[in-house]
Amino acid sequence: MARAREVYCYDYGGDFGLSGFAGVLYGRAALRLDGPVVLTLARAAAEDDDFQIGRDVRLLLDSGLPEGTLRAVWAAAVRRCFNPVEEGADTRAWLRQVAEVCPLRVPERGPYEERALDASRPRVPEAELRASVAAEIESAATGLVRGVPVPGIVPALLRVVREADADLGFRLFLRVLKAYAVPVGKEQYDRLRALGWLLEFPWAAVSAELRVRWPALDPGWRGFAAGRFGLPSLAGGLVDGLYGGTALERARENACHEAGDVPGAHAAVLLADVRRLLGSELSDASVSAVWWTASHRWALGDGPGPGEFDADVRGWLEQVAAVCEEYLGKVDPGYVPYVPYVSPARAEAAEAVLYEVRRIGPELARRVPGAAVAALEDVVRCVDPDLGFRFLTGIVSVYRLPVDESRRRRYREIAEGLGFPGEYVDDVWPDGDPWA
Repeated sequence: MARAREVYCYDYGGDFGLSGFAGVLYGRAALRLDGPVVLTLARAAAEDDDFQIGRDVRLLLDSGLPEGTLRAVWAAAVRRCFNPVEEGADTRAWLRQVAEVCPLRVPERGPYEERALDASRPRVPEAELRASVAAEIESAATGLVRGVPVPGIVPALLRVVREADADLGFRLFLRVLKAYAVPVGKEQYDRLRALGWLLEFPWAAVSAELRVRWPALDPGWRGFAAGRFGLPSLAGGLVDGLYGGTALERARENACHEAGDVPGAHAAVLLADVRRLLGSELSDASVSAVWWTASHRWALGDGPGPGEFDADVRGWLEQVAAVCEEYLGKVDPGYVPYVPYVSPARAEAAEAVLYEVRRIGPELARRVPGAAVAALEDVVRCVDPDLGFRFLTGIVSVYRLPVDESRRRRYREIAEGLGFPGEYVDDVWPDGDPWA
């Protein structure tokens, strides 16, 4: 039976427990770090509601792991910035001192909190988790041996996972990767993120500080973790008003969004969408009609009034492009000057997407001017079926147009043919189809 685990992302925003504490220590390596200082820092962290430090230390103490294993893991996790032996104690004796200043505590929660957390606690069998974490350590073994100047670090981490606790072993493994900037490939990074997600870790506990070998930016890449992306995603994000900032600030958030994707990938696709639309043969009226429809501006009247941020849609899109170029210049300085192209249009999908636009057209025409439906067809025919399909699915969601199961199935087939994640359509309508 799988044990019920903590919902870590509820209590922590970044790394936590012994692994988080190790990160704090090597982040202070330029300052004084002796035994009393480190114990003071441990006590402060525990008193600042890091409930996991005391638990982690006791997991190691109760495990029976030999001194050599404890010493290797601790030295690697703190980047050798503090050695208990220099304080006159072996690692196990040092951990006992940490345990004394970090007593076991549990957070005070109300009955509602407890019920909600109990319902969402990850229940992963320990044997299954051990096997998964051990496989990732072994996958990274070459990089660990080359990059971490601590003899025996790979077998030491494996023993923590197999003989102490797989959860703690996973976090210490991540901390060692980060401490020595050991690179991991995108595929392994995705697996590490999936394990963190499974264990309800906060995003930063896995991703922050981790050195990932990212693939080159590709404006035609479609494997985004989230459902929507590109210009239709920005339009959909403005539907409910400009909460939390101006329209341009929302565009900047969209371009800078990463959450596990290749840094700059969202900006590259958003920039490609804008360039494609502005460089097409569509008239200003058609470009405006598509944007105002996708951003729900038609529902508020006949488009925005004078002086509003998108009264001049082409001018607005130029501002969006500038935001993307600014961000791409930071994450990949060579991308914008030397990659001035957009990915090839997916012409093979035109017939299927046009069919869906025309099927939904009469329903959409009851909510927006007829020019908007014609402009959406123009995007599919004259710009790119991929962009047209993303506008279509966003518009269907925004205007709550009817989607029965057969239509949903056809949308899934189009999405898969375009290389979108299999969950793309379900992410656009995350709770099923209540208005079918």
